[in-house]
Amino acid sequence: MQKRGLTSGIILIIIGIILLLNKVFNLNFFSMSNFWPLFILIPGLVFEASYFLTKRNPGLLVPGGILTTLGLLFFFETFTNWQFAAHTWPIYPLAVAIGLFQLYLFGYQQKGLLIPVFILGGISLISFAIMIMNDFFWWINGSLLIPALFILIGIIVLFKSFSKNN
Repeated sequence: MQKRGLTSGIILIIIGIILLLNKVFNLNFFSMSNFWPLFILIPGLVFEASYFLTKRNPGLLVPGGILTTLGLLFFFETFTNWQFAAHTWPIYPLAVAIGLFQLYLFGYQQKGLLIPVFILGGISLISFAIMIMNDFFWWINGSLLIPALFILIGIIVLFKSFSKNN
């Protein structure tokens, strides 16, 4: 009975803290517009826990990995008002790669599972790299760096041509 009281007390304190933070900082945490990713995250965590508690049926890790990854992504997107959605889309194929990789690690370790893992993971990583490169080059093109570089190189060329003539 002591353990049940301790657990109940901790849960009530956590709920109270969340409600207090909700009121003080106007987080609106307990609204359905912020809460819906739990309907994806909780089943994913249940699949994961089902395997790790019983160590039977590693096939549960595939939907567990996919749903857990997507649930966490949707929480991030919800709390950032989806402003990064154009940059986080590669996580969708990565979620499938994570689920399959968990099956490989904790399951039968069939080498054939690594093919879709590397394909999907590679697509995700290459997509992230291309987006980062595009953002970087946009920053360079949108800044004064390129014109300043041309001016600096022009000054160096002029000084070298003057020094050769004298």
